[in-house]
Amino acid sequence: MSSPQKIALVTGAGSGIGRASALALLRDGWTVVLAGRRRDALEQTAAAAGPDAARAVTVPADVSDPASVEALFRSIRERFGRLDLLFNNAGVGAPAVPLEDLTLEQWRRVIDINLTGVFLCTQAAFRLMKEQDPRGGRIINNGSISAHVPRPHSAPYTASKHAVTGLTKSTALDGRKYDIACGQIDIGNAATELTARMAQGVLQASGKKAVEPTMDVEHVARAVAYMASLPLDANVLFLTVMATKMPFVGRG
Repeated sequence: MSSPQKIALVTGAGSGIGRASALALLRDGWTVVLAGRRRDALEQTAAAAGPDAARAVTVPADVSDPASVEALFRSIRERFGRLDLLFNNAGVGAPAVPLEDLTLEQWRRVIDINLTGVFLCTQAAFRLMKEQDPRGGRIINNGSISAHVPRPHSAPYTASKHAVTGLTKSTALDGRKYDIACGQIDIGNAATELTARMAQGVLQASGKKAVEPTMDVEHVARAVAYMASLPLDANVLFLTVMATKMPFVGRG
């Protein structure tokens, strides 16, 4: 007798950590809903799954748009009737400019995607997970090293990731009565398109620029897959995976 189908949703699945994590989950046997704003990028993720692509479902969505999130979860409910895992991964940064030079629009875009988007998806997941049979599920939030300490000129991103940590704790607490587990993965310098600039040097707290080491994004993907593999009576509340020699411990 085959085991029940496990349904996962990965936001920001069109590139970077989202793509790598979605592929890892597919390799582990999950059926994965790939969500993101660009359909072509989602389809490239699905194609990269090779023989596992049959279990990849692409659904373009903007997590900062309540109507888009509602449509995303409606499609999951109608197609699968349940959701076992939500990986809140979608996120953006703002231009690395002095705090006083940021525009309100730049601030709001980061908060809308990195924080409000996580809330909207979490809320929709709660509504589905608490009603399904068997009840419950798991939510993993993509925090960041910036959930602990900032880089220079990163106020919107850092504020959003500090807030995600609070949301993770509240979600873990409020989810208990529904058998919903919630944890957070904080990532430092995974080698993706977003960290390619580190090879040219990154601004440090001293005002100098320094090249920073990175790590293979596959290490992050395997960590997400591990967190996802646990039974609901066990939970990784916080996990940090980072390039060993990056300037995090002792930053500043």
